[in-house]
Amino acid sequence: MIFNTTYHNSDDVEFMNDLVGRPFSMLKALRIRGVGSKRMIIEEVSVNMQQYLNTTADINYANIELRPGGILIRINKGLQTFTWAIPYYQLVIYKSDGSSIHAQGRFIRFSRNQFFKENKKFFDKLLDLKVKYDFEFRSPTMSI
Repeated sequence: MIFNTTYHNSDDVEFMNDLVGRPFSMLKALRIRGVGSKRMIIEEVSVNMQQYLNTTADINYANIELRPGGILIRINKGLQTFTWAIPYYQLVIYKSDGSSIHAQGRFIRFSRNQFFKENKKFFDKLLDLKVKYDFEFRSPTMSI
């Protein structure tokens, strides 16, 4: 789901917390060495996400926040902020020329530049958390 989080809305915050979990505690965030990525340049998005990007020739930025049950992708459009909440069970990550995140019939692709290279450790951490989540909550009929 995508929420307009420019202004605080307690209903949206509660729904995001139900969907991907409450934010990590300060101690847990320090233990896993951070829960937020640096900003990344958006190269391409799916057609149903075009409305959340700048329509002019401005560069579009986003960052990712880790949560216990998923991730939040924050997209900046001018002075507005949109947050895409993705549970780990819906998350699919492809690494090609850059990296792309797919879920809920949408995708976002980040360009491969210095910002992306600075976030390599963050993506490794994200994949580790997704694997742990999938292993913990996999169905009994799923084979390894």
